[in-house]
Order: sequence, then C-alpha cells, then structure tokens
Amino acid sequence: MDNFGDEVLFVGTAEAEHVEMYLKAIWHIKEKNEPVKISTIAKMLNVRQPSVVQMLKKLNEQNLVNYSKAGVSLTEAGEKVGASMMRNSRLLEVLMDSALKVEIDEEMVCGIEHHMNRQFTDALCTMLQHPRKCPHGHAIPRGTCCTN
Repeated sequence: MDNFGDEVLFVGTAEAEHVEMYLKAIWHIKEKNEPVKISTIAKMLNVRQPSVVQMLKKLNEQNLVNYSKAGVSLTEAGEKVGASMMRNSRLLEVLMDSALKVEIDEEMVCGIEHHMNRQFTDALCTMLQHPRKCPHGHAIPRGTCCTN
C-alpha cells in the first residue's frame, strides 16, 4: 500500500448524501409552511416525481418520514437530520458571506454540508458567534453550543 503521509481520501457515500438532501428539502418546505408535496420535492431537488416516490418509500421504511396517501411528514429522526443539514448549510453561508467575504457558492455548500460532524459544526457556530439567521434571512437551527 502506498504511503501518502497524513492524507486520506474519502469517497462519500452517495446514498447517505441523497437521503440527507431529501430530508433537508422536506424540512425546508415545512419551514416555509407549505404542504409537502411530491411535485414540490421533485422541483426543489431537480428530480423526476417517480424518483421522489421511490425515495419516500425508502425513507418511510427507515423511519425517517411518514409517507402515505395523506401526505409526507418527517419523523423525529428525520426532523433531526433535516435540521442538522439546514444548520450546516446556513452556517457555511454565514462563513462565506460574513467571515470570508466571498460569494456564496451553493454547490460548494452542498458538497461540504454532508461531511460536517457536530463537533465541527458547533465550533464553526461558536467562531461565527452563534448567528441566528443566514445571509438570506432564514433562521439557523440552534445547536447544543447555542446556550442563549
């Protein structure tokens, strides 16, 4: 095996990131007080409606959403993942906009947000002085580091 020193490369699990994006999309739609519809999820994620239905069935089996003819809602576990993903992306937006003074790159945010653990997210939040809103004016879900 080649020795690359301290450098380790990771191949992200696309399936896990896919799940997180769906939960984040549902969380975001719910945040806007809109009904969570298959068509809305499809439009937001730029995927076809049958793909959404397929994923919702999977998420339902994993107890991350409640999916039935009545509609779609997040379970407690799904809510946690959705809020965590939204917290990650909005903190990254604050980092880019306020701290680094660079243009917010949503593609980069989307690439990074899946790889942030709680320790990193809380440290970032603390460094940014626990912002309550992202540059777009949306609320940032609070973390355990946000005591006030």
